[in-house]
Amino acid sequence: MKRILVLGLACAGAGAHADAPARPDLPLWEVGAAAGVISQQAYPGADEQVSRTPLLPYVIYRGKVLHADDEGAGLRAVRTEAFELDVSFAGSLSAGGKSLRAREGMPRLGTLVEFGPVGRWFLNGRGAEQRLTFELPLRGVFEARDLRRHRGMSLEPELSLEHRTKGGWSYGLGVAVLIGDERLGATYYGVAPDEVLPDRSAYGARAGLIAWRLKGGLSRQLAPDVRVFAFGRVDSVAGAANRDSPLVRRTTGASVGIGLTYTLKRSAARASD
Repeated sequence: MKRILVLGLACAGAGAHADAPARPDLPLWEVGAAAGVISQQAYPGADEQVSRTPLLPYVIYRGKVLHADDEGAGLRAVRTEAFELDVSFAGSLSAGGKSLRAREGMPRLGTLVEFGPVGRWFLNGRGAEQRLTFELPLRGVFEARDLRRHRGMSLEPELSLEHRTKGGWSYGLGVAVLIGDERLGATYYGVAPDEVLPDRSAYGARAGLIAWRLKGGLSRQLAPDVRVFAFGRVDSVAGAANRDSPLVRRTTGASVGIGLTYTLKRSAARASD
């Protein structure tokens, strides 16, 4: 599953679903660092990978209302045994400073941050040993370097399964659909008339399906302060609204990563939920 808090948490959490349901004896807060190696598809439909070796700080806070963890950071407006509603932040790394052949002469894709409500339904109960969750986030997408630049709206319904074994292993599996408005589609797939090349025609992006996603994460506690993690995600643009864009060069692509987290300090106070 960076530079800003939420993205650091995504790496530390080994993808959004590597950890099992929270236990009541966890510390209220933790601070630490995460390091890893990541190879990611530059964007859904890209034929190039982007590699990173991030070393990042992370903060986890498990408050009843304010929280920051591997599911994002924000305010928990509603919480019951079967449902919770967050107003939360999230983010995703894009191609960054790499110049992609498919986007030669076009603006580079930078890191994106997202904000908006997220509903979560715990289909077999919040505390289930193998927890099945349906998540429905609706978020505005902005450029991290300039939050005034609105890049569109995203909707990403996801069904996930999370489990923690007695041996210290945690794993998660999820399937999701990423849907975007016309502006978000244009961010990834639009080609303006002045960006046309002999092998790249003009293209007006449309709203609709951006990608199908299959996600997985695995982690294990090696010591009280050390956790190893690995994660992967497969994106497919089969049947996507902008499948005919000249910027779509591959139907299916993968992103993978492996790394370690180290907890530097944790609170004596325990999370109340």
